[in-house]
Amino acid sequence: MKHLGAIMAVVGYARVSSVGQSLDVQLDKLKECDKIFQEKRSASSSKRPRLKACLEYVREGDTLVVTRLDRLARSTLHLCQLAEQLERKQVNLQVLDQNIHTGDATGRLLFNMLGAIAQFETEIRAERQMDGIQNAKARGVRLGREKSLTQQECLELQQKRRQGMLIKTLMKDYNLSKASVYRYLDGTKVSRP
Repeated sequence: MKHLGAIMAVVGYARVSSVGQSLDVQLDKLKECDKIFQEKRSASSSKRPRLKACLEYVREGDTLVVTRLDRLARSTLHLCQLAEQLERKQVNLQVLDQNIHTGDATGRLLFNMLGAIAQFETEIRAERQMDGIQNAKARGVRLGREKSLTQQECLELQQKRRQGMLIKTLMKDYNLSKASVYRYLDGTKVSRP
């Protein structure tokens, strides 16, 4: 089959999560692929150079084939991001063990549902976090970092600066960031009593 003057490729991606595991079962299932990218890394690892190379390699009209979804993505959200990236490149995704192919309506429906579920999970997590913050505030819990300097220390810092002490020296002496030093000098940062 030809597409825009080029032959469409079927590209495989196989991954195991530790060096001691074997890729043989996956490679056997992917043997019909024109090219196979192999990786021995954890799914949670953000450094997956062979997956990156695979995603850069595939072109419009190609099909990326994996044996199972968990061989490709770290999470539902990551899977949806990868599916969106493939869709932008007009590359289909085929998952052999789950019998999914985004080249048909059913496969696209599944990925749309997975995307909706991932978005729902993100929103629920954010709502729970806000509820927790509000509950903590209602109990009188102070949120955020404690102020770094007392009133006396703040006055000392301002005096030392007036006497010509360098900002980097103040940062080191008071264990503050440059921005915090400037806020204390401007009086915009409130110090503890």
